[in-house]
Amino acid sequence: METALALVQKYQILAYGIGLAVLFAWESFLPFFDFFRGKGRARGVHLLRNLSLGAINSALITLVFVGAWVAASGWAYAHGFGLMNVLTAKAGIPTWTHAVGAILLLDAWTYVWHRINHRVPFLWRFHRVHHTDAHMDVTTAGRFHVGEIILSSALRIPLIVLFGVYAWELLLYETMMFAVVQVHHANIALPPALDRVLRFMIVTPAMHKVHHSRFQPETDSNYSAFLSVWDRLGKSFRLRKHPEEIRFGLDAFTDPSDETMKGLMAMPVRRVTRDSAPDHGE
Repeated sequence: METALALVQKYQILAYGIGLAVLFAWESFLPFFDFFRGKGRARGVHLLRNLSLGAINSALITLVFVGAWVAASGWAYAHGFGLMNVLTAKAGIPTWTHAVGAILLLDAWTYVWHRINHRVPFLWRFHRVHHTDAHMDVTTAGRFHVGEIILSSALRIPLIVLFGVYAWELLLYETMMFAVVQVHHANIALPPALDRVLRFMIVTPAMHKVHHSRFQPETDSNYSAFLSVWDRLGKSFRLRKHPEEIRFGLDAFTDPSDETMKGLMAMPVRRVTRDSAPDHGE
């Protein structure tokens, strides 16, 4: 297990870096929206801000939570606790089946957690930092408030135990999921036929652009991060016939000060008179 964990960790950062570089180049030469045409400095500021948030969150996870996740996984494995560990002991399922089951359980939880973040006012205050980006691109994939990262990472600990997830399975899931997240946040468009085929399995740019719309019924749709099946099962799947008409961001956060690091960090404690989703408790 330790060997598999080390191997996944070894390639995880490499995969993140390659994905960022490739998609950043793609959206530089073939952008779906011309956010930054002739605005190189503005794009640089946007890039630096979002990557800074992502770096802070990555450091926090690495320094604080990865050890806790490994410990929780080790305890569950040693005590035969958790759904997948019980199935392994009772039914003798092979390692690959254990991994597939763990990934499905983790991805289902990611969908549920994301949906909860849109429905619970306290959680939405943190999550809206991600949605206020009016120029969504590949860097938006890591744009989350540190408070949301702390909450979601802490909740992973009991889930690892309850699901019986191996630590390397969690890191493998995180690697695959974030690769898809980078793609569907990128300011690109896949050929319509390819997007149509892929979205039967995974979340695509056409799907996730709808989720970042300022129009509240669209904001509250397409919660899946990796596998798209959860939106179909949860009846939250939605597409826009003309995605080029979508406007990203939240109407209540359009002041330039909202896009500073200070503004983003303070966003959860700010009260606003109007949000893009009035039933989010504002």
